[in-house]
Amino acid sequence: MIATAARVVPLALLLAFGSSALAADPPPAAGKLRIIAFGAHPDDCELKAGGVAAKWSALGHAVKFVSVTNGDVGHHVIAGGPLARRRTAEVEACAKILGITSQVLDHHDGELEPTLEIRKELTRLIRQWNADIVLTPRPNDYHPDHRYTAILVQDAAFMVTVPNFCPDVPALRKNPIFLYYSDRFKKPAPFSPDVVVSIDDVAEKKLDAIFALDSQFIEWNPWLAGYDNEVPKDKTGQRKWIGERFGKWMAVPADGYRNHLVERYGADRGGAVKYAEAFEVCEYGAMPDPAELKRLFPF
Repeated sequence: MIATAARVVPLALLLAFGSSALAADPPPAAGKLRIIAFGAHPDDCELKAGGVAAKWSALGHAVKFVSVTNGDVGHHVIAGGPLARRRTAEVEACAKILGITSQVLDHHDGELEPTLEIRKELTRLIRQWNADIVLTPRPNDYHPDHRYTAILVQDAAFMVTVPNFCPDVPALRKNPIFLYYSDRFKKPAPFSPDVVVSIDDVAEKKLDAIFALDSQFIEWNPWLAGYDNEVPKDKTGQRKWIGERFGKWMAVPADGYRNHLVERYGADRGGAVKYAEAFEVCEYGAMPDPAELKRLFPF
């Protein structure tokens, strides 16, 4: 056990967070943003925000992707520690492609619950990152891990500013802006975008990152959905197949929210966007006006 002036901190906490567990990351550099994105599994952030992450990174902003579970059951052959290690290595490869930081928390895939312990864990991570923006799933979703990740981030949204909650990491003086990823779920309320961004210029980089998640998109998901016989055997063919399949998927937000793209980029450019990512402001964090959203998404 290691003591601080506020409380005794378990050694396990230090091991989970690394040597900087009790110290916040540096404040943002002048004019630069700090963004932290949460997903339930090692692939969720990459799918939902890989494009904007690459764009932020290219402008010198600091982006971190956090998987709240280790993904240790998301495969039809491999499981447990070997799969968790493989999936961690995959998102680390994605981070290099996108120019960001990545972390995988050691909670079992399929067993995530919205506990006080994990709420504190996410609160500390948001504070450590000195986040201006926090990205999260919405709480209505088919997968319990997705839903509970959303609940955990929502439950941390106000608490990151409360000094005597998790006092071992300094509270944020300003609440970040919390944003939801886009999804297709309609009940109890459909996704309603506040920001829609073209990712045409980084589409190939995002597809390269998706291709790096081969345990999921070359092996597990095709087997699960029954189209594994369609996946080519060679790497060149697999990358082309990923581009074709996920290119169609990345086009859905652009086609679905075309009016937002036209409003943002103008009729000609907005009408020509092929791929996009979309986000909805969560009411639990700071509430940005349109000018602030343009500052936060300076693309």
